[in-house]
Amino acid sequence: MKVHFIAIGGSAMHNLAIALKLKGFEVTGSDDEIFEPAKGRLAKYGILPESIGWHPERITPDLDAIILGMHARIDNPELVKAKELGLKIYSYPEYLYEQSKDKIRIVVGGSHGKTTITSMIIHVLQQNHIDCDYMVGAQLDGFEVMVKLSEEAKIMVIEGDEYLTSPIDRRPKFHVYQPTIGIVSGIAWDHINVFPTFDIYVEQFEIFANMIPADGKFIYCEDDEVLPKLSERITGTHKQPYGVHPHHITDGVTYLETPYGEYPLQIFGKHNLTNLNAARYACMAVGVGEEDFYKAISTFKGASKRLELVTKSGDCAVYKDFAHSPSKLKATISAVREQFPDRHLVACMELHTFSSLTEKFLAQYAGAMNESDTAIIYYSPEAIKLKKLPPITPEMIFNAFGREDIQIFNDSSLLKDNLLRINPKNTVFLLMSSGDFNGLNISELGEKIISLRAQK
Repeated sequence: MKVHFIAIGGSAMHNLAIALKLKGFEVTGSDDEIFEPAKGRLAKYGILPESIGWHPERITPDLDAIILGMHARIDNPELVKAKELGLKIYSYPEYLYEQSKDKIRIVVGGSHGKTTITSMIIHVLQQNHIDCDYMVGAQLDGFEVMVKLSEEAKIMVIEGDEYLTSPIDRRPKFHVYQPTIGIVSGIAWDHINVFPTFDIYVEQFEIFANMIPADGKFIYCEDDEVLPKLSERITGTHKQPYGVHPHHITDGVTYLETPYGEYPLQIFGKHNLTNLNAARYACMAVGVGEEDFYKAISTFKGASKRLELVTKSGDCAVYKDFAHSPSKLKATISAVREQFPDRHLVACMELHTFSSLTEKFLAQYAGAMNESDTAIIYYSPEAIKLKKLPPITPEMIFNAFGREDIQIFNDSSLLKDNLLRINPKNTVFLLMSSGDFNGLNISELGEKIISLRAQK
């Protein structure tokens, strides 16, 4: 099979390209920008484009498929050429479905927790020697790529994003995957540039749930404000609600309480204990014994940037997390507060997504950081310009979060200086963003904070 990727440099796209290369496909691709780590990883597998830019001459009649990335525009010259030649054009989700249409597809949807639940399921299946293909949105410890495709596996586990499928396909990605077992972790309005009202956003999850066949299963969080009522409207499939798994915390370690005894975890937080229950029901639906699930999940270390420990020493620790939406922000801060109730909690969050940098949406953050002792917000005026959004001001942010002592920065060097002035004794630093604080090296910052702790 000869496959060409238009916009091969994307996080998901380059992983799929590598997965197909490993499967024995002949893979080529183009992009107008490719950054690390995609650049180095594509080069490692011999599929890094020789030159940057779009090259219609690379689109030839002998190609079996074109895979179109979300980054490409409708008038992309390679896409235009592919249409002229009548080639098969797939979006990224369409091609994943094409590769998994004869498998059991576990699709994990929801406004938060998707990556963690997907990662948990993959981990447990592998620990129990159950072969599975997968697509997950973060790098996992011990995994070379975020996508695996094979002929042998009878199961595919897919992180089901609700964002658009491609520039020429306005369906949410998770509709394309056609779930056999569908999970929805929770619904909190996001992507307002695509779903202008909350009702339209909720409708996408109802469509997703109704796609599950009669012999499948709809697994949903019963603690969510919307999902219990939505589930009442779902017919024709088995329904499995879930909530927070029974647990307790002793000496900073979370233990699961199960019929088979207590199991210590390497992760923490009520949102993770809820995510774990979703993974448990999905794994049991494909043949994993309940006790075997608990044994396997006790070794799960978490996904990249999901309450990931950067560094720690004594009574000081630095964590980073992907949290950016209001619901994710609240859940992550609450998790750290519960795990370290006696420490000073510094919560620092970057407004980075389209929604979070929009004045209309900012009001959704009201009270989101109230459980932290020190609350800090960072945003980049350059990011706002790149997204072609109207400017936002510190006053807008201050009014939205509703906290008198909130600190607001739009210069990452000043943000770093401020963080280093905070007394690190008996303190947890929590840095949250779907970006990188405009190039701030969090690992170096963490080591500097720990070195200052040693000097105190």
